Amino acid sequence: MLSKLTKELQEHSSPEKIEIYQRFFKTGKGEYGEGDIFIGLTMPEQRKIAKNYETLSLSQIQRLLNSKIHEHRMSAGIILVNKFKKGNEKEKEEIFNFYIKNAKKFNNWDLVDVTCTHIVGGFLLDKKRKTLYDLAKSKNLWEQRISIVSTYAFIRQKDFGDALTIFESLLPHKHDLIHKAIGWMLREIGKKDEAVLKDFLKTKYNKLPRTTLRYSIERFPEGERKEWLKGSPKNL
Repeated sequence: MLSKLTKELQEHSSPEKIEIYQRFFKTGKGEYGEGDIFIGLTMPEQRKIAKNYETLSLSQIQRLLNSKIHEHRMSAGIILVNKFKKGNEKEKEEIFNFYIKNAKKFNNWDLVDVTCTHIVGGFLLDKKRKTLYDLAKSKNLWEQRISIVSTYAFIRQKDFGDALTIFESLLPHKHDLIHKAIGWMLREIGKKDEAVLKDFLKTKYNKLPRTTLRYSIERFPEGERKEWLKGSPKNL
C-alpha cells in the first residue's frame, strides 16, 4: 500500500511546479530548506490522495517521513493528522509520541504548520505541557516552530498563558521563521482578546522583532498600526 501511495503521488507530479516550490521553500545552499526535494504537487492534491491511505501503519508512515521527498513527508503528516482526529485516547497518545520522536522530520514551515496544532496542541489541551517548553528550548528550528504553532490549539480555547510564556522565551531568536510564527500566533490571540495582545505588545515592545510586531498588528486600523510601527505604544 505504501508503494501505491508513492506511485500515485508521482503520477500527479508537476515538473512546472518543482522549480517554483524549491524556490518558495528556500531549498538553495545555506537556506533553511537546503536539499529538500519536491515533485510538484499542490496541497489539495496531496490531501485528496492521503485521505485514501489512512490505514497505513506507523512503521509505514515512518518510511514516508524518512524520505528526502517533501511531498512524501507532507503526506505522512496529513495521514497522521487524519488518524489522530479519528483515534481513541490511546491511539492519540501513540501518534503524539510518534510525532514528537520524529519532530525534526517536519523540516519545513508548511510541514510544521499543517500538522502540529492538531497533533501536539490537540493532545496537550488537557494535559501538562512540559513537552512544548522542551521543544522551545531545542536548538532545532523546526522543533522551536512546533512549540509556537502548537499553541494555536490553546489560543482557540482562550487559553493564553503557556503560549505567551513560550513566545517571550523565543523573542531573542534570530530566525525570521520564528519571528513570523510568534507574530501569527499573537495575531490569533488578538482575535480572541485584543486587550491581552496589546498588553503583551506594550510590555515586550522593546524586545519584539520588527517582523513579529508587523504580523501581530495586521488587523489593527491603519492609523493604529502606524503608531505601533513608529514606536509609540504608550500613546495607544
